[in-house]
Amino acid sequence: MSSSVAQTPQAHPLALNTPLPLTRHPAAVYLRSLGAGSRPTMTHALNAIAALLSQNQCDALTLNWAALRYHHTAALQATLLETRAPTTVKKMMSALRRVLQETHRLKLMDAQTYQEAIDLPPIRDAQRLRGRALSQSEIAALMRVCVEDETLQGGRDAALIALLRGAGLRRAEVVKLILSDYKEETGALRIREGKGGKDRTVYLPNPAIDYVEAWLQQRGRKPGALLCPIRKGGQIQLRHLTPQAVLWILQQRSEEAGVEAFSPHDFRRTFCSDLLDAGVDIVTVQKLAGHASPTTTARYDRRGEAVKRQAVQHLGFD
Repeated sequence: MSSSVAQTPQAHPLALNTPLPLTRHPAAVYLRSLGAGSRPTMTHALNAIAALLSQNQCDALTLNWAALRYHHTAALQATLLETRAPTTVKKMMSALRRVLQETHRLKLMDAQTYQEAIDLPPIRDAQRLRGRALSQSEIAALMRVCVEDETLQGGRDAALIALLRGAGLRRAEVVKLILSDYKEETGALRIREGKGGKDRTVYLPNPAIDYVEAWLQQRGRKPGALLCPIRKGGQIQLRHLTPQAVLWILQQRSEEAGVEAFSPHDFRRTFCSDLLDAGVDIVTVQKLAGHASPTTTARYDRRGEAVKRQAVQHLGFD
């Protein structure tokens, strides 16, 4: 009669043998440096990277990032490019580089190993620009269906679109607005803790102010969220909308208006494109949009080929 001994599964070679305190864990240190809006996305990216590197045995906190070498990172980038869009891979590899940078700073990885691990081929992105700009007629159609809706939702949704279109706000920014962030006299909006944790001040055009004021006549001037959920019975709840609610509202209004599908972020692309088309310098547009650099703002330009054709007409031959 034979006997057998159960084999204990061996830990993956890239798994941490001993847990690190969070103050010494490179992934934890990196994630704590991010704003609240970026942290979930990058946590998901690092968990996906850790799973790929360890055959699904590790996540971001159980992988031994200090054990990574060039052959790991090169193989990872190649694998990601086979299954994901280049823009997504760029974000994921950027997160990896930041973790390895923290690994080096925490003296868990020497300088030469660190430099070799991040010395990877550039990721080429030949894809078309994402998103689109909305035309003036599309914006007018969206506003029309909101104005024609005599319920409280109509007034709120008109104000929401006015804020997104008139100030180029991100979804996460527009839902965080409170009444005191808005100044009727100047149309100023204080954006608190935008992307990167930065505050900024933007200004609404006069038509957008009118829509916001019309909503406030319905909402009242009590302190609290500027844009609020509304119960079926017409009761306004003085709490914040969620980013998901913004997406749902815009989808509903686009269907009612017969407007081709668009994302909330397309209002930012429209905002930047229209300001550039009006001759506003790119640095001012950058500041209004809350971008880290003019290079980012340039990627939001959706003015199209007509602008290029018009530009070359300024070239003289006489």
